[in-house]
Amino acid sequence: MNNDFRIGVDAGGTFTDFVLAEKTGDIHLFKAPSTPEDGTLAIANGLQQIANKFNRPIEDIIQACDLCINGTTVALNALIQMTGVKVGLLCTKGHEDSIEIRLGHKEEGHRYDASYPPAPQIATRDRRFPIRGRILADGTEHEPLNEQDILDAIEVLKQQDVQAVAISFVWSIRNTQHEQRAKELIEQHMPGVFVCCGSEVYPQIKEYTRTSTTLVNAYLSPVMASYVHKIDDYFKALGAEQPVRYFQSNGGLAVGNIMRERAVNAINSGPASAPQAGLYIASAFGIDNIITVDMGGTSFDITMAKSGRTSLNRDIDFLRNRIGVPMIHVETLGAGGGSIGHVNNFGMLEVGPQSAGATPGPASYGKGGELPTVTDANLVLGYLEPDAVLGGCVTLDKDKALQAVQKHIADPLKIDLAHAAFGISAIVNQNMANGIRRITIEKGYDPRDFALICAGGAAGMHIVDLAEEMGIGTILIPKIASCLCAFGQIISDIKYNYLATQMMIIAPDSELQSLNATLHELESLGVQKLLEDGFAEDDIIIERTMEMRYVGQVHECNVLIPNGKLDADSVQTILEAFHHRHKELYTYDERDNKVELVNIEVAVIGKISKPKLPELAKQQGDISQAQVGSREMIMDQEYEWIDTPIYNGEEFGAGALIAGPALIQEPTTTIVIKKGWQAELHETGTYKLTKAA
Repeated sequence: MNNDFRIGVDAGGTFTDFVLAEKTGDIHLFKAPSTPEDGTLAIANGLQQIANKFNRPIEDIIQACDLCINGTTVALNALIQMTGVKVGLLCTKGHEDSIEIRLGHKEEGHRYDASYPPAPQIATRDRRFPIRGRILADGTEHEPLNEQDILDAIEVLKQQDVQAVAISFVWSIRNTQHEQRAKELIEQHMPGVFVCCGSEVYPQIKEYTRTSTTLVNAYLSPVMASYVHKIDDYFKALGAEQPVRYFQSNGGLAVGNIMRERAVNAINSGPASAPQAGLYIASAFGIDNIITVDMGGTSFDITMAKSGRTSLNRDIDFLRNRIGVPMIHVETLGAGGGSIGHVNNFGMLEVGPQSAGATPGPASYGKGGELPTVTDANLVLGYLEPDAVLGGCVTLDKDKALQAVQKHIADPLKIDLAHAAFGISAIVNQNMANGIRRITIEKGYDPRDFALICAGGAAGMHIVDLAEEMGIGTILIPKIASCLCAFGQIISDIKYNYLATQMMIIAPDSELQSLNATLHELESLGVQKLLEDGFAEDDIIIERTMEMRYVGQVHECNVLIPNGKLDADSVQTILEAFHHRHKELYTYDERDNKVELVNIEVAVIGKISKPKLPELAKQQGDISQAQVGSREMIMDQEYEWIDTPIYNGEEFGAGALIAGPALIQEPTTTIVIKKGWQAELHETGTYKLTKAA
């Protein structure tokens, strides 16, 4: 069977998106309502749509795929809803409460709020067990491991029906023997219980971060394993030639066996693929600084890439859990099409974070929802066509949208319907703009230096407002915007991250033998794994980064470093990069101060072939032939109804130029072009929006 296809499946909170790429360059989009209770139901629905489209049994299509790729919110949802498994923790005696003390840390905005509740604990106090035995910072054994403590803990864990055990001992990264022996005893006396060690999950300095990351991994891995097992079996039954690849939070793919053991790497599985897709789309325009914004039914996800490199987060608080492993920096807001508008106790309009989700959904879905959402507001404002079929499966009811906005917003605030609907849109736009500021300005980047990439079915109706708010002059909206994350999955590479702690002063005259040996060891581990996966050496690339700080500082800066054996010249290059990044983040550098290396990370990447983007035929004749009508819309605070031309985007050819005000309807995306802006369709199927000359 020829490998004619590649399929990406992105399971979101409201819809599950499908992208099927053909070798010819044709790309097909499909959507199905998400089924959180059983992800295979949504997948079966989407695959049936694909089978109907090609008039072929779905088994034939799956067997003709070189890769089937899945991005999932299973781990994320389990963490949000606190529905992971019951976890026990074995830790060094005296450190039972470090996970609760949290380094004395409170989240931003709550530092001085005495009423702010403590973070919920994955392992409650009665499931945290002190184990005697001590490894020192140099890796020597100060006190032998007390195996009786472990055996006693096992008896209690059995009585509590614990399903997973996390092990995190002090300085285990210097000497893993105690953790490994504890793991052996758990596996021996508690067969079937998932167990993981801090030295395996997060082998870097920082006890609290390591323990928290290990707990999150233990909490989620059995849930993820069940999901992976079900998905793997489903695709095997359809005759898939290759194992399903799962999208990781670090921006790469991994097979199911990896995801079963390291569910912490799947927390941002879905939105983490957006920057890869955005960079691929933007490359046709010579752009490598991008901000992607993905507005779906439930959430609004923002990612960033600078100079062609995605932004990675490390050592962050995610849903009040400290996570150390590398994750694509995704800023997530409760600002999707299903976000609910409401009047708060102070008589002010708010939007989100509550969402109507897929069920019952916005009022206009006609599935029982009665509260007004962003989608309902867009329908009232004229951006969405009444009775339109959304996502291929939901017919919009404008009357229900009008009633919901009138009853819950306009009447309580004593304003007219148009003001109420525009207010919902304006507030959600401000919420989204604030999210963009957090991922750019607060990280030392000027958003005006970036292009804005539109993703998600709802973003096209808000994208120009966001660009104006942030001072961004270029917007790229691909025809595949509504399924951009699924597209990002099918163009992503296999990626494994390896971490280690290497504390030393880094200077041109430093002794580098040990550092070079550690880098080589980490790289060899990844290369060997990819060779076993069938990659040729020429298809493997390596990226190295270092976490460094000025001596006396607490926080580190992450810096990309050159490959190969490090010497005095390459160290000087590394130091210059560190000084530059420190100044970028904090507005100053200390070139006279010594620089300390803390952690190193190696990403080993197996490059896979990329599907081609389509090549559109050139525009023939005037764009008026693509106009399918007009509709009155409100686009600004003048609150004037403007008769706006509506175009069928499928009728445009490459080079088509559309001046605002206008609305472009694509099969799964609606684009609102305000007055003063214009859109030009590129041959790759991407609209480039800029200010009109």
